[in-house]
Amino acid sequence: MPNRLTQTPPGTHQALKNTAFEILAVSWLMHDGWQVFLPILDHGHKTDILISDGPKYFRIQIKTVEARSDDHVVRNQWSESHVDYVVFFVRNSNWGVIAPAFEEAERPLNHQSHRRFNQTKNEFLKEFHKV
Repeated sequence: MPNRLTQTPPGTHQALKNTAFEILAVSWLMHDGWQVFLPILDHGHKTDILISDGPKYFRIQIKTVEARSDDHVVRNQWSESHVDYVVFFVRNSNWGVIAPAFEEAERPLNHQSHRRFNQTKNEFLKEFHKV
């Protein structure tokens, strides 16, 4: 079995983990039949994933957070970007939250309009269909 013999710088390692969560969401959405598009560059638009069912398109931002509980407060980093949904993956646990994009400066993860999911395809898709 191959062994990685070099150290990955901390910033690079975090970028790899964040990208892995984006790819996980892409995979789950594709399994559900969505057309998935990945912007070459999302600077300014805050769109990590663009999905379509044919006639409709939705912009999704993927965020990872360290959270000790579901009342963890997240900041709005996508104002004026036309994002439709934000998926928060809790990277130090095995759950996440799907949220309609909100206008407030910040909001707790356990807000009533958010859908919590365990980090599995079936759980994610079940909650995604409820937003």
